[in-house]
Formats: sequence, structure tokens, C-alpha cells
Amino acid sequence: MKRLWHLFLSAVAFMTRLPVPREMQGTPDGLAGAAVFFPLVGLLTSAGAVILNHVFSRFVAHDVVILIVLVFLVAITGGFHEDALADAADGFGGGWGKDQILSIMRDSRVGSFGALAIALSVLARFVFLANLPPQRFDSYLVAGQVTCRWTALPLAFFLPPAREESGQGARVAGKITTLSLVMGTLLTFGILGVALRMKALWVGLTAVVTTVVSGAYFRRRIGGVTGDCLGATNQLTEVAVYFAGVVLR
Repeated sequence: MKRLWHLFLSAVAFMTRLPVPREMQGTPDGLAGAAVFFPLVGLLTSAGAVILNHVFSRFVAHDVVILIVLVFLVAITGGFHEDALADAADGFGGGWGKDQILSIMRDSRVGSFGALAIALSVLARFVFLANLPPQRFDSYLVAGQVTCRWTALPLAFFLPPAREESGQGARVAGKITTLSLVMGTLLTFGILGVALRMKALWVGLTAVVTTVVSGAYFRRRIGGVTGDCLGATNQLTEVAVYFAGVVLR
């Protein structure tokens, strides 16, 4: 039990800015073991967003609440996934071959493709959240935050690292165990079932399709995944889940 607690805190330390004692943060080599708890980290962040919704919805308009929620989600992760999306957009948008794509993604500067990707991601989340049925808002927040973090598990299980020598992708890609994949998936879809009932099937299918398409694209272009690829799929899946909520209503 103590080991599981350490792994969970390691996942929290990796994916959020929440304070975690240094001795509980684990090691870089242990990140693959902690990945099974990524969906629970999503549940944790969504809990904060739901609380903010219930507190501020009493005083301000719904659009303002959504803005507060989005700021919170970016702040609690330090823009971790947005940064990955920008790097991936710059790399795949501006690079032709594998080496050029990986080189661009490693550059810390944000290019035009990256800036556009972040802007469109934030805009899409705002618009889709604003058009969700109010009674389903909390449920889709939970679903989006949980499923987008789950995507790292199948991508890292089925795909090798595009860079063997270093990077976040090399710490998890090809190192996720079958047990972690199965347990993380059961946990994710269990939470979805509680949050969305019958609609969970369609939302889960949306997340799976987004992950499969992203993974196929990454394999074709660079032969595997990087940490930026995992973060980009995270963002795409969150947007796709909210869009599914608008369609399903």
C-alpha cells in the first residue's frame, strides 16, 4: 500500500504543480510505474474545477465560471500539456523528416504552428464547455480530465520511444506493463460510467478513436512517441470529449 501511495504521489508531482514532498516524488525511472495513476490525477484536477464551478456559479455568469475553470486547469498543471501541444504542432507542422521534426520539438521556442495550436485548443475548450448542458457540466469536466490523461497509457504501451536517448517519452514509451494498462483503463472507464452513465460508451469511444488516430500518425511520421506527442494527444482528447458532450447533450 505504501508503494502504491508513493506511485500516486509521483504521478501527482509529474503532472501537476501541487506540492509533493521530495522524498515522495519517485525517480525518473519510476514514472512508467506511476502512469497507472494518471487517470486519478485527472480526477483530482477535475475535483478542483468542479468545486470552483459550484462556488463561482452563484455569483458570476457561466462564461466567467468557464474562464476561471480553464485558468485553474492551466495553473494547476503549469501549462504542461499546452506546452507539449505547441511543441508537437511546431514539429509536425514545420518538419518534413523524422530528424527535423524531433529537432523542432526539442526547441523551447514557440513557433506559429504552436501558437495557433494553443489558441485553438483554449478557444475550443471554452466554446464546447460553454455549450454543454449545465446539468452535465461537472460530469464532462471529470470525463475530459480523466480520459485525456488515460491516453498516455495505451500510447506508451503500444508505441516505442521516438528518441531512445532521452526525453519524457523515453521514460514511459515501451515500459508500460500490461497490468498498468488494464488497471488504468478499468479505472478510467469506471469513472466514466459513474459520471456519464449511458453516454460513457460514446465518450469512451471518442477518447479511444482520438488516441488510435494520434498514435497511428505518430508512428507514421516519427516511428514512435515523445513526451510532446503524449501531451498533444492529451489536449486533443480533452477537446474531443467536450465536443462529444455538445453533440450528445
